[in-house]
Formats: sequence, structure tokens, C-alpha cells
Amino acid sequence: MASRKAIIIGCGIAGPAAAIFLKRAGYEPHIFEAQPDHDDYAGLFLNVARNGMRVLRELGVDGRIRGEGIELRAMTFRSGNGKFLGRIEDPSGEPQGYTVKRGFLHRVLREAAESEGIPVTFGRKLRDLRIDPDRVTAEFEDGSCAEGDLLVGCDGIHSITRRLIAPDAAEPAYTGLISFGGFARGVDLPPEPAQHMVFGKKAFFGYLVKRDGEIYWFGNLDYPGRPKRRELQAVPQAEWRRVIEALYRHDLHPVPEIIRKSESGIGVYPIYDLMSVSRWHKGPVALIGDAIHATSPNAGQGASLALEDALALAKCVRDSATPDQAFRRFEQLRRERVEKVVRYSRSIGRRKHAVNPVQVFFRDLMLPFFLKRAGRDSQAWLYDYRIDWNDGVN
Repeated sequence: MASRKAIIIGCGIAGPAAAIFLKRAGYEPHIFEAQPDHDDYAGLFLNVARNGMRVLRELGVDGRIRGEGIELRAMTFRSGNGKFLGRIEDPSGEPQGYTVKRGFLHRVLREAAESEGIPVTFGRKLRDLRIDPDRVTAEFEDGSCAEGDLLVGCDGIHSITRRLIAPDAAEPAYTGLISFGGFARGVDLPPEPAQHMVFGKKAFFGYLVKRDGEIYWFGNLDYPGRPKRRELQAVPQAEWRRVIEALYRHDLHPVPEIIRKSESGIGVYPIYDLMSVSRWHKGPVALIGDAIHATSPNAGQGASLALEDALALAKCVRDSATPDQAFRRFEQLRRERVEKVVRYSRSIGRRKHAVNPVQVFFRDLMLPFFLKRAGRDSQAWLYDYRIDWNDGVN
């Protein structure tokens, strides 16, 4: 039988994972990435929740993430004036997840794909698609082409693949917030498997402390308009540092000191999400990950949903007669869950950014009672979702 070829657009998180699983399903994948080179040392950090860690375990790379990442077993909450609001903790069983540098996770997944003989070609930005019922041709901006039996768009929230197969699809929605963060050393804080949340006087702040003392920190800020990432990055670092230091100047230790002790540049990104896309697939072309359901970082589920998608899509391909049938089944299995997560994450973001004194009063009053009721069972739908590669797709 002639080999079946799969074109993968994007080499972030979903792309390499989908390629590996599609190879198990009997395809020959080839990953094409628009960027001219890898991004192993770019970006900030993200959370891989335990539902995502299960997929990484299926891929055989979870050990590298456990070794490098910050284990999460607790979340603490304080107000900007130092008032302790509560703690959620589950010291037994599987951790909630691991926080790891984004570039490291990309590297681990890319190397896993390459180790299985899956080629990765950089500098190939998608320009157009020629779609036949059982064949697809990807045309790239450098004039080259690739033909395959199916194509999976893993090219993120501003997906070119999505624009090509669903030109009238809803655009990503700006949440009204920007996210910023960095890495610091030299602040006397004990390492522990916990994420610390501070509802600052002017803006939200969060931090984690790694075993070697490195601090991962982030914050959110209301920001007008519909800023693009490149616009925010064009602002000089000195200006961002001045703005962010001023935001937290009157908050209590350790927040101002963490910002002062930041060694690397501060990353700044607009927060967009994508709730519902009308078309997930067209013939032998499908979308997964942020290309169809980008979620804000508040729930820490973006990477995990992308990994779930990769596994679920490949299972559907394995157990279906044609890619079109597989992609229809994939959408039926996934749409309700991913849209629920995007809504949930958006709602968390609204609660984090209360600045009106009345809102702040009621948040600080009610949060301790909410945290006492919150537990592992209440979040089971989010973190304990499972997809088993060995199970068939009904």
C-alpha cells in the first residue's frame, strides 16, 4: 500500500504531538514551521495540568517536564495589603500540574518528533491550500509546496490555516488585559510546590519559586484598544519596567522585590481568546489547539487542551475510513469540552481584576469561603479528563 502522508502546520505544542500520534496511526507526518528557527529559549512559561501530563506520558516525555518544571500542589491567595485570603492544597496523589518554560516544552516535543524520524522544516509560512476530496496541497510563501492525504493546522490563535478554510470565522476576542512576566533570582523565598496569587492594589500578580531559587512571576493589567504583540514588544524595556514597578510599588513584600530582581527582559503579551469557531475542518484539513479554541491563561489549560486534541484527533483518524469522517467525529468529541474551558478561563480573568473598592471588598470577603469549598472533586471535570490511546473511538 502507498504510504499516507500528513502535513502538520506549526511546531509549537500541538504540532509535534499530533505528528507523533499520527505516525502511530499509520501516517508519515512532516512538520512545517513558519519561524526561521526553533524557539527553545523564547517566551515565558506555562502550566501543563495533570490532564496534559497524561498525554505527555503517552508520548514518553513526561519525565523531562517533571524534572525541569515546578510541581504544583497548592495555590495561596493574598490581598495587596498582605491579608491572607486562603489556600487550596492537595498534598497527596497526582499534582495539579507542572509549570515549565514554554521554550523548553517546545524543545522536548520537537525532539521527541525528530527522534521518531519525523522531519521538521523551518521557514515555511503557509500561503494557500489546494483542497481536493482526498488530497491537499500546501503552498508556502517561498514558492515550495507539500502534498498530503491530510493536513492539520496547529498554527495558533492567529492561524493562517483557519483563515483559509473558514474565512468568515469569528476572530479572536481581546479580553481587555495584557500579561507580563519574567524570571528573578536573589529574593529570599522558600521553594515549594505552590503558586502564589496576590490581588495587588492596582493589578494582579502571581509567582512560583523553583527548587534552585529561580522565581517565575507574572502579572495582568487592563489595557485599552486591541493591541498586537509586536506593538507591545516595540515599547522599550525600560519603559515597561518603569510602568510595572509603579503598579506594585505600594504592595507588600515580596512583590516589588521580585520585579526589581528580575534578571532577564520582561515579556509582554496581549491576552486574546477564541470561544467558538464555526468550521473546524474542511475535507482532509482540520484545525486543533489554539487555532480553534484559544483560551486565556487564567485556567492554565491551553497547553493541555492542545495535547488532548492531538491525541483525540489521531485516534479518530486511526479508527475512521477517511480523514473527513475522522475530523467530523473529532469535532463531536471535543467541541463541548473545549468551549466550556474557554468560558471558565474567561470568567476567572474577570474575577482576578476587580479594582472597584466595592468589588474588592466582596471578593476578599467571599473568597475564603469559596476556597474552603473548593477541592479536587470540584475541579475533576477539568484536571481528571482522560483520553486513552488504546480505547477505540465509537
